[in-house]
Amino acid sequence: MQNRIFSQDLVNQVVNELKIADLEKATIGEVLLLASGLEQITGIPFIRMDQGVPGLKPCRIGIDAEKKALDEGVASMYPAAAGIPVLKEEASRFVKAFLDVDISSGSCIPVTGSVAGSFSSFIACNQRDKDKDTVLFIDPGFPIQKSQLKILDIKYIEFDVYNYRGGGLKAKLEELLEKGNISSIVYSNPNNPAWICLTEDELQIIGELATKYDVIVLEDLAYFAMDFRTDFGKPFQAPFVPTVARYTGNYILMLSASKIFSYAGQRAAVLCISDKLFSRKFEALAQRYSGSGIFGPVFIGEILYMITSGITHSTQYGYAAMLRAASDGELDFVKETSEYGRRAHRMKELFNKYGFHVVYDKDIDRDISDGFFFTVGYKDMSCAELMRELLYYGISSIALSTTGSEQQGIRACCSRMHDDLYTVLDERLRFFRLDH
Repeated sequence: MQNRIFSQDLVNQVVNELKIADLEKATIGEVLLLASGLEQITGIPFIRMDQGVPGLKPCRIGIDAEKKALDEGVASMYPAAAGIPVLKEEASRFVKAFLDVDISSGSCIPVTGSVAGSFSSFIACNQRDKDKDTVLFIDPGFPIQKSQLKILDIKYIEFDVYNYRGGGLKAKLEELLEKGNISSIVYSNPNNPAWICLTEDELQIIGELATKYDVIVLEDLAYFAMDFRTDFGKPFQAPFVPTVARYTGNYILMLSASKIFSYAGQRAAVLCISDKLFSRKFEALAQRYSGSGIFGPVFIGEILYMITSGITHSTQYGYAAMLRAASDGELDFVKETSEYGRRAHRMKELFNKYGFHVVYDKDIDRDISDGFFFTVGYKDMSCAELMRELLYYGISSIALSTTGSEQQGIRACCSRMHDDLYTVLDERLRFFRLDH
């Protein structure tokens, strides 16, 4: 392995210093620290494909609105637990503009990022019915959500959707749901890490089965409208972003500002709960919290408030302003984020040039979109082997096995790539190929 940039001994040294118990199962955070540690020791920068952080400038509209709110004194006031009215109204309008779905403003709940949103949702969904105590993940998915369930001591099951696209999805879901113990179904669309996009037919299958078996769908739309094969950037005009909300009343949509507005640092998201679910009474919730048992009020007052006490006041004004600008057609956030598609395309070309292959490469019969993430494998290398080997060549990633995938490969994020790094990536992949 004469072309390695970082020696095995050096990598092992940093792994030991960071107390990483098993590099093959390393979390995103651990890989991030490992790559940063190697950079600090050697002064040699990594190609960072590990953490999915925005690689574009934050939206100026949000920043200016936050500054205005701070100047007007909102920092001295606690925000309402349910969110400020203007953000709730703009979230409802945004959902109508880009999903063509009607959700009242009262059912749109600001949260401190989708991570807080999913944490709260898991609690509410599992406490609503004593017989429904298990979460179902349509994988691959975001590992953090499973870590949340470990904290909450909530059971979960999972399956890799790779072999269950189209009609096969219905049979698989029915097999798992008919047992009656599933409280909620979780997936991201577009998918983190595979970037597959569930089709309208597949979303209809999920929605109809959610209604049949009384399961709540948690649809993570962190990469909203970023299937760049279709232009979803025109408000109140078809085509609209695909969503399960068209096919069931049992849903919670998670809309994050992190990627679509490059606003990750402010931890802003909105949970859009169907009006039907928001107003539904559950006896188990009434007994536990000695109240009405109505899902929405319990969710806000008894669960969410106890976790975050509300989302930062000024940030809500920033998020509201960005949503309003998008719905008014003044901010084409899809055009802005399409830069990720261009980066992914260039990166895939380089990986293919040196013998790699895209692992999740199809949406049934269509090539997947180029976007924020993609997945690559190399010959018969396992996830762990490939992730570790790429580290020696200054390329950080995460193993697909940590995302619930049964396929062999790694997740690559394109957000940190910029023009002067493509030649570096080309050289490092060439070195990798020479040694393998």
